[in-house]
Amino acid sequence: MSEFDLDELAEELSEFAAPETKNGRSPREERVIAGFEEIQRFVEKQGRVPQHGEERDIFERLYAVRLDRLRALPDCRAVLEPLDHQGLLAGAPTIAEPSPDYDVDQLADELADMDGTEDITVLRHVRTSAEKRAAEEIANRKTCTDFEMFKPLFERVQADLKTGLRQSQPIEAGNRAIEAGDFFILDGVTLYVAEVGEPLKTTAGEVDCRLRLIFANGTESNLLLRSLQRAFYDDPAARRLVSPDSGQLSFGGEFEADDVESGTIYVLRSLSDHPYVTQHRDLIHKIGVTGGKVETRIAGAEHDATYLLAKVEIAATYKLAGINRTRMENLFHRLFASARLDITINDRFGHPVQPREWFLVPLFAIDEAVERIKDGTITNYVYDPKAAQLVKAAPVGGHRGPGLD
Repeated sequence: MSEFDLDELAEELSEFAAPETKNGRSPREERVIAGFEEIQRFVEKQGRVPQHGEERDIFERLYAVRLDRLRALPDCRAVLEPLDHQGLLAGAPTIAEPSPDYDVDQLADELADMDGTEDITVLRHVRTSAEKRAAEEIANRKTCTDFEMFKPLFERVQADLKTGLRQSQPIEAGNRAIEAGDFFILDGVTLYVAEVGEPLKTTAGEVDCRLRLIFANGTESNLLLRSLQRAFYDDPAARRLVSPDSGQLSFGGEFEADDVESGTIYVLRSLSDHPYVTQHRDLIHKIGVTGGKVETRIAGAEHDATYLLAKVEIAATYKLAGINRTRMENLFHRLFASARLDITINDRFGHPVQPREWFLVPLFAIDEAVERIKDGTITNYVYDPKAAQLVKAAPVGGHRGPGLD
């Protein structure tokens, strides 16, 4: 019988050797670490450890149970303590500790990826009764009998979105505050928080309140505040419709380090010798927005019918940061549309032209409009051409809705 060479024997045996693991850890230990890292990511994002409670979402409750078990098992603590830069293992378990025979291998199996498991006895992502009630309440809406009172609010919001006066923003996990007067988009439908009821205690001991929600499709709901917050979590496309007071607009003053200067709002005064312009020169202004220098924009104004075929002077400028220039220009033109200058002149070729960017608006009214855009109160005002000033918008349905005062 031939003798095996030791090197040949080593090569044969190496085929049966267990694969090496990174950092010398077993596959089970790797799964324990992976499960712990999920908890760490949750803490980094939410700024707190996961907590128990029926009102919490299912993933947070899963992380809370997992953390309790990891804290209770010495084998797991020994593996994870060098990685615990957040001090998560220092807390005491808040549920009963596992039985002595519940060891690290069993926990590793529980934390293992279950994708592909077809066992019908395995229940995954089963919603609690509270989550089921929330989903039912969202779907259980009734016709809003006084929707005509709220319809102008939805029309105004849609117009504000088009002009850039409002913007839609994702609803951050750490900021799901809900107040009367707020607008949101949920499941593709715009909703308005018309009323926030008195605080009430739930069976879980939490403080909640009943809302009156009006939807753009003419329905309404009396959903609980916490149920609406959970609905936002379930809809990744949910959005908050925010007004300028949340910080999107920046005019004049000093720019923040991360602001991008988008351009300049300019107000021009015409030097035309047209009789009507001459008579009302201090009242007639052109309002526009440019991404370059205003002086460059108005060069050669006397050859352009847009500028009334006359030279112009700059009456005022306002720096613009982080805003869509076209939308902002449209906003001003819509705000002062009732005072648009109705004048016809002939261009260089003798063709009649009606410039659209000139308005019979005093400079102080334009200044006030800029300030109200900055502080977010412009939605409550309209321009009155007879009084030549901004005035409070007419109440909707006989009273001003919450959040519009």
